[in-house]
Amino acid sequence: MAEAAATYLIEKTDNWLTKEWTLSDKVKEGIERLQTDLPMTKAILKDMDTEREQDNQTQELIRLFRGVIYDIEDVLDMRAYQNSHQNSPWYDRRSRIGKHSIAAFINETEANLKRITDKRADYQNRRSSHPAPIPSYQEAEIATEDTPGDEIVGVEEPKEEITSWILDSERACKVKFVVGMGGSGKTAVVKLVYDQLKTDFDCHVWLTASMSMTSPELLSIMLNKLRLYPANSPSQALPDLVSALKNYLRDKRYLIIIDDLWTIKVWDDVKRALPRGNCSRVIITTRRGDIASSSCRENFVEVYNIQALPLEKARDLFQRKCGALPSEPGRGLWFENLLRKCEGLPLGIIEIGKLLYAKEKSESEFRKVHNTLRAELASGQLSSIRRALLLSYDDLPYHLKCCFLYMSMFPECYLVNRRTLIRLWIAEGFVERENDKQVEDIGEEYLQELIQRNLIQAGELDFAGRPQTCRLHSLMHKIALSKSKAEDFCTIWLNPKGMIPDKTRRLSIQNTEFNVPNKNLCHARTLFTSSVGLKIASHISSSLKLLKTLHLDGASVDTFPKGIEDLLLLKYLCLSNTRIKMVPVSIGRLQHLETLNLKQTFMTSVPDTLTNLTELRHLLICRYNINGDVSFGAVSGFKVPREVSKLTHLQKLSFVRADSDHKMIRELRYLTELRKLGIIDLPSNSGPILCHVIQMLTNLHSLNMTSLHREEVLNIQGIDNPPPLQRLYLTGHLEKMPQWISRLHDLVRIRLKWSRLRQDNNPITILGKLPNLLELQLLDAYKGDRLDFRVGRFPRLKILEFDQMEELTVITIENWALPCLQKLIISRCQNLGGIPVGIENVAQLKELHLGDMPPHFVDPIRRNGRMRRLVQRIQKISYKHLQNGHQWPPEDLS
Repeated sequence: MAEAAATYLIEKTDNWLTKEWTLSDKVKEGIERLQTDLPMTKAILKDMDTEREQDNQTQELIRLFRGVIYDIEDVLDMRAYQNSHQNSPWYDRRSRIGKHSIAAFINETEANLKRITDKRADYQNRRSSHPAPIPSYQEAEIATEDTPGDEIVGVEEPKEEITSWILDSERACKVKFVVGMGGSGKTAVVKLVYDQLKTDFDCHVWLTASMSMTSPELLSIMLNKLRLYPANSPSQALPDLVSALKNYLRDKRYLIIIDDLWTIKVWDDVKRALPRGNCSRVIITTRRGDIASSSCRENFVEVYNIQALPLEKARDLFQRKCGALPSEPGRGLWFENLLRKCEGLPLGIIEIGKLLYAKEKSESEFRKVHNTLRAELASGQLSSIRRALLLSYDDLPYHLKCCFLYMSMFPECYLVNRRTLIRLWIAEGFVERENDKQVEDIGEEYLQELIQRNLIQAGELDFAGRPQTCRLHSLMHKIALSKSKAEDFCTIWLNPKGMIPDKTRRLSIQNTEFNVPNKNLCHARTLFTSSVGLKIASHISSSLKLLKTLHLDGASVDTFPKGIEDLLLLKYLCLSNTRIKMVPVSIGRLQHLETLNLKQTFMTSVPDTLTNLTELRHLLICRYNINGDVSFGAVSGFKVPREVSKLTHLQKLSFVRADSDHKMIRELRYLTELRKLGIIDLPSNSGPILCHVIQMLTNLHSLNMTSLHREEVLNIQGIDNPPPLQRLYLTGHLEKMPQWISRLHDLVRIRLKWSRLRQDNNPITILGKLPNLLELQLLDAYKGDRLDFRVGRFPRLKILEFDQMEELTVITIENWALPCLQKLIISRCQNLGGIPVGIENVAQLKELHLGDMPPHFVDPIRRNGRMRRLVQRIQKISYKHLQNGHQWPPEDLS
């Protein structure tokens, strides 16, 4: 954690020195010395951070080193502030730095660093002469491993799945990874299967790996358990161990379990020793889904993801472990609250149940456990849960630890938008830049790895399989809060009258009021809230001048808060879902700004000074006006400033309003790094220049174009060499289907709205040939009376939606057509005679959603309807009815 901060500071210091700012020689020398000292500090913190069980002295040393780094950061950031604003004091007089000269503060910092380094050296010398015993982390992966079989519940499905896989008659050796977060029951399920079937094999062995175990160590243990090597045999080279094991297993049918695998290297080495025949089976349990994913590229490897216990199974297990419930009225309330905190995690259910079993069965006792859960997890009777879950955190590389802890800034169970989270990480400097990659793509990789490592949970997936949101498990969130507090990572402010620590670096406001006129926050770099309706002062305190991230999504704000223009180091500003209508001219002073998010505000224009923000990457200003019905003008955009071409680093720009003289469109051709562009109010005569500009935006992945009004022609036929679009949204009348769309081989989503294509311009003729298309929406897009989906077209389509197709009377699906379709949506197609002909042959279809469809369409597929048999195997069928602009709750027809 602190190592990441040190790395950032080294890079920043070097950058400032190369700019040769007007520093005195004494100060320059001091900064150069700190530049030399910081790598040593980084290495020390890295060494200490890798220690699994840190004693009190180690933790205190880490705290002291982190304090020194924060002091250095204060100096450098305040010097940067002075460079950005020559007429402003570069320090806050209320801060400790305000009482020192820079030189004096550097000298003091160096003295502190030397003192702490000497302390550590002395401590290491004393500890080396009295080494502490190495703690065991091989407590059962979950507590159920030591639980009698009749106490383990909810494992029937995974047990049956794994048993069936083992008993399959396939001759080749097969490997199955059983993946889940710590405490999810992986080991318990596999142990049940292993004990039941191990005697069916010529030889069998159960191995428990650990974070530190090497391949030779694991192979030696395996050979020892197979009685090939005695326990005290001298160590052997890896090739010899591989050869010995391979020779022994060559003619045998074997069952091998590797429990709690942590590294791909160990599995790669073990794999070389395993013969591939004789119906042998290998099962590997791991919380590292990234290892499983990389391994399953081989056709003999499969992955099984352990799911949380269903609610009823979890309640049954919790009841068994708790014993009797409180007898007074409302007795089940706190039982259920605690059960919900477990979210189906067996380890949490069992350990909390054991704690309750030993307590008085009263509502007050259950409530007390509920309210002290975080403390019990940190150092109390539930610390075993904390240790088990923190193993995954300890295994993280340094650059991911701060990304994980950032999730503690959000409230428990909060669904965090994926893109927002990644932009926040980037603003904090957590995402390490690489020359050949966009920093946003690297952030996506970070999030994916944290999800695969089962530290962060993915929310609902989009059509391409990416999470739209993510969150922490409730117990993991409490552990992250404790870890974050111990690391001085952030402060969670729940009580408006509560105290805020003086050196708070990141402040997350989780109440409904925030006013800081008398609070000293000169050390703060991040001010964050996700509290809808949060009341904030009309003026941002001057003590926040070193702020770099300001996220006030949903705050109760009518005007742009004064003082933001003085936050000269700001990189990220979000005022989305507020009532602001304009930003001041002074926003042009925020020259470090990379993200400006004003979505769902009442902004219609921005001042021309915005073009001074040359580091800007994401300019997001729009408002979706949705009131239960889909209308043509559902999206409001903004007028871009003159000389928008100066914003050459822009990645995302939406939604901008086209102008009548096409000057704005011409300016866009200079924004060659654009990846997402949304443009509205396009007049038909802008077509030629627009097509020319789009061809110049060679990095464009997402394009959204809307005509001036519903009848205005969207004139986009003249694109000869389209950019590599992945998402295309066209709203407005099309005289014919653009032929260039057929060359979009990377396209995964297309939405055509109010296209009103004639019958001789059937859109699916072109779209059906796109090899990677996953989602297709047609809203009043075609005036023909039928659509026929034939074999060989739309090979990967997962989501298909029809809306307001008024002339459409019949949809047919050939047998074996739409092989990947999972969701079908049909809304407001009043003349459609019935469900698509051949729908019963769409093998992967799981969801059918209907909206405002007439009775002659809906009634036949209701339960006991005459066409019910055709949709019987679709798992989810729903019907929404819109009446007088009111959207009624969906009716479940499943």
